[in-house]
Amino acid sequence: MRRIAVIMSFGLAASLCHAQGTDSFKPAETNVWGAEYPRVDAEGRVQVRIKAPDATKVKLNFWSGPKIDMQKQADGFWTATTEPQVPGLHYYVVNVDGIDASDPGSRAYFGGSRYTSMVEIPEPGSTYYSIQDVPHGQVREVWYNSAVTGSWRHALVYLPPGYDSSPKTRYPVLYLQHGGGEDETGWIRQGRANFILDNLIAAGETKPMIIVMAYGYARRAGSAPPSPNLTPGSPEMQKQVQEMTTTFSDDVTRALIPFVDKTFRTLPDRDNRAMAGLSMGGFQTFHTALNNLDLFSHIGGFSGAGGMLGDGKFDAKTDFNGVFADPAAFAKKVHVFWLGIGTAEPERFLARIRGLHESLEQAGIKHVYWESPGTDHEWQTWRRDLKDFTPRLFKK
Repeated sequence: MRRIAVIMSFGLAASLCHAQGTDSFKPAETNVWGAEYPRVDAEGRVQVRIKAPDATKVKLNFWSGPKIDMQKQADGFWTATTEPQVPGLHYYVVNVDGIDASDPGSRAYFGGSRYTSMVEIPEPGSTYYSIQDVPHGQVREVWYNSAVTGSWRHALVYLPPGYDSSPKTRYPVLYLQHGGGEDETGWIRQGRANFILDNLIAAGETKPMIIVMAYGYARRAGSAPPSPNLTPGSPEMQKQVQEMTTTFSDDVTRALIPFVDKTFRTLPDRDNRAMAGLSMGGFQTFHTALNNLDLFSHIGGFSGAGGMLGDGKFDAKTDFNGVFADPAAFAKKVHVFWLGIGTAEPERFLARIRGLHESLEQAGIKHVYWESPGTDHEWQTWRRDLKDFTPRLFKK
C-alpha cells in the first residue's frame, strides 16, 4: 500500500502556483494557526491547496455545495477554486484517489459522525454571530449521571453575562439541540450560539438566559447497541429511531433538567423553560416538549420537526396525543411555537416544513414561520434561526 501524503502548504511560495490572481484571497478564519489555505475572497470563492504528489485524482467535495476536480501542479500540489458560495460555515473534504481526507489547514469540527474540515465564508455586513466588544457569557462543560442511560453524560452550558456577579438572579433556560451526526459542541463551535446571545443581550433584544446543549444520542440502560446496517425507512430503522428518541426524551426530563435546576440558578418552571433544535434536534424537541407541556412552554424546530417530517399527513386532532386539538388551549400553554427552514434546503425538508406550516395555519394553530433566504441545510440557516427565535422567548 502506498502512502499518500496530504500536506498543507505554508508561506509565500504557495501563492506562486495559481494562475488566477490571488491578491483578494485571504486565509479563512477557520484555519489552523499559520495555514495560508483554504483561502476566501470577498465574493465568497474558496481556494484549497493540498500536497499529494503520488495521487492520480483529487476532488474537492463540499457537502452542500460544489464537487469539483482539483488540478495537479508541477510541484505535486493540487489546487481548486470554487464559484462564489453563500455565506456561512461549510463542511468539506478532499477525496484523494477515492479516500476522503480532512484538509490539514482547517480546524476539525464534528459533523457527519466524524471530525472533518469546514470553511467560514463571512456574511457581508453581518456581525450578530461574531465576537464583539460587549459583555460575554461563559460556556461551561458539565457531566451528569443519568439513571435512564446508566451512564455519565456530557453537556455544555452557556451562562449569560453577569451570572457570577449577580448571585441572587435566576434565569430562564433554553435546551438547544444539535443535528444528526453532530454533538453537543456544535452549537458553540459551529453555531456560535454564545456570541449570538452575547450580542442580542447587549443590544437589549433578548432576555438573559441559560442555554443547555446536551448530547442527542442516547441508549437506554441495559439495551443492546443499535444496529448500523438497517435500511433507511425500514420498520426496523423506524423502531430504532423511535427508541432512541424516547430514551433521549426521558434523559432530558428525568436526568438533565433536574441536574440543571439543582446546579444552576434557574427559574425552574414551565413558563421559563424552552426547547429547540436543528434537524434531528428539531425532531427530538417536538417529541420531548410536546409530550411534556408540563415542563415546556416555548418550542422551536429549525429545519426539523417531530414525526411531522415523515410522509404521513399532519392530523391536528391526534398527533402528539391531541395537543393541537384545541387551538385556543394550545396557544395558552405554548407561548412560542416556531418553525424555520432555509430556502435552498433539499426539497424533502422544504416540502415537509412548508407543508407543516400550511397545515398548522389551516388548523388555526398559532405559530411563527420563518425562512432563511438562500441558505441550505447548514449552520448559517440555524444561526439565523437562533437569532430570530431567542428574542421571542420568555416574554410572559
